[in-house]
Amino acid sequence: MTSDAELRIARRVLAASAFLALLSTTALVADHALAARRAPAEASRIQALEEGVKTDASAAAALHEERKRQTDSSRGRDGRGRMLAWTLLAAGALFVGSGKWYLALRPPPPPSLDELVAVRFPVPQARQAEAASVGAWAADAPAGTELAFVDELVERFGRSREAAIPILQAIQSHYRYLPDEALRRVCERTEITPAQIAGSSSFYARFRRSPVGRHVVRVCHGTACHVAGAEQITQELRRHLGIPEGADTDPRRLFTLDAVACIGCCSLAPVMMIEEEAAGRLTPASARQAIDRAAART
Repeated sequence: MTSDAELRIARRVLAASAFLALLSTTALVADHALAARRAPAEASRIQALEEGVKTDASAAAALHEERKRQTDSSRGRDGRGRMLAWTLLAAGALFVGSGKWYLALRPPPPPSLDELVAVRFPVPQARQAEAASVGAWAADAPAGTELAFVDELVERFGRSREAAIPILQAIQSHYRYLPDEALRRVCERTEITPAQIAGSSSFYARFRRSPVGRHVVRVCHGTACHVAGAEQITQELRRHLGIPEGADTDPRRLFTLDAVACIGCCSLAPVMMIEEEAAGRLTPASARQAIDRAAART
């Protein structure tokens, strides 16, 4: 038997078993609904005959016949129900088996045009690595890393090594961190060296070399806040936001968590600032709620 013939047989068996299962289910539901609809009338008929027997003894035969008829009807309904249930079970098993058979025989879908091109004209591994690195940088870069802005800073602050800190401060203020492309541009246009930039950006805590989240959350770890449980607040926020070990920004780049020495709100300890909004007397649960409210406004 050819594979096409087997596929046709599997499809027909699948359709027949589905139809049989549907038919059995419909019959079961219809039989049950009909019995439920007849039940009040049959109970009323029995009650009326029982009342009649109290005044006329000849009505006893009619009562006996009615009870026998209803008993036979109930037994017949139970027999039909068992037969339909077994039929439904067999149809379900046949449907599952024929479905697996059909899926095993069905030919795979034809490849798309992109897949055919990728197989016919493979990209060299070196270019793949280059594309991956460019894509990773593009994901890290902010929208619109305009190098013309860096050129304007160079013209404003000058090209000498003494201009490094003002230029870095302006780049940090504009992008909220120091993009690699902007730093390379600074080195190309000025006397500032990569070593000087690396030293300055690592010495001053204000400078960031990685993208910052949309909201900066500063958790106070001063003496009062530390005693009141600031470490537990920080750990709970890291867990809630899914911030990886060694990082300070969540994967969606909505929040950057920053532990600071003091916010100046010791009476509200433990306290944190979401941008310019303070939240004090925190517990791990209320800190999560504050973060969720800020995320809902984003």
